[in-house]
Amino acid sequence: MSLLFESFQEWKSYCDDHKVELWEPVLAYEIKQRGRTEAEIWEHLNRAWQVMKEAVDTGLNEDMTSVSGMINNGAKKVYRHEKTVLSKEFQNLISRALAAKEVNSCMGRVVAAPTAGASGILPGALFTLQEIHGISDEVICQGLLIGAGIALILEKRASIAGAVGGCQAETGAAAAMASGAIVFSLGGTLDQIFNAVAITIQCMLGLICDPVAGLVEVPCVVRNASAAAIANSSAQIALADVSGVIPVDECVEAMGEVGQSMDVKYKETALGGLAATQTGQAIAKKVLIQDIDILEGED
Repeated sequence: MSLLFESFQEWKSYCDDHKVELWEPVLAYEIKQRGRTEAEIWEHLNRAWQVMKEAVDTGLNEDMTSVSGMINNGAKKVYRHEKTVLSKEFQNLISRALAAKEVNSCMGRVVAAPTAGASGILPGALFTLQEIHGISDEVICQGLLIGAGIALILEKRASIAGAVGGCQAETGAAAAMASGAIVFSLGGTLDQIFNAVAITIQCMLGLICDPVAGLVEVPCVVRNASAAAIANSSAQIALADVSGVIPVDECVEAMGEVGQSMDVKYKETALGGLAATQTGQAIAKKVLIQDIDILEGED
């Protein structure tokens, strides 16, 4: 395939035929595409993982107030809140996904995974997974390679861009990447990994992209948290060998079909959904006025 593999079935068949781990052909692809050595690729992955963790730390410890004011240190509030809905671990998961995405909304440094708009999902999910299970950075980085392979197939067969396929394509893809990486990191089989991806896509199918005022803030930040939760629930289901029934490649086809059928106003245009509400329109007008004031101040 020109873009790694055409389908999850091809990826599975290759690994079965060559008796290799799921991440190995993705590593080979990275080496070939980037023209780097294996050592350089691992170094890059480790650096990306460190940036992800730093984004979580930044979001939980520094001021995260966006220019629009819509983002105002929500991650810290969740992380420090005394009452937990389920457990402290679940609270950590949600707050860390919020934190990394808030860093993006406040113009900080993140890893686009697969996009900046979904940059809180993998950090939130894998940071918490590593903390709970003591998973090594090496295994986490192998999981990131698997996530990259998942994203490459989704990009080719459906989309990973909100402007093309709605939020199902951005947070949905990131959640699928995270669920696959979680199952792998916990010793799941290849079939369990792909089943987790299928279940995640099923859960995210049809989600629109409707950023208020055209900014990747609301509802984008909270969707990162919910997508991280879905990634974990899908992984838990898949590890128990509960079938998603619809094969992963067919789920991807459905994702592509839904994205193509979605009205343009639900594809990052800020013309529909929450962006079109009375409050959403008022915020958009306020943000526009602020932008004009800033530009006039520069003259």
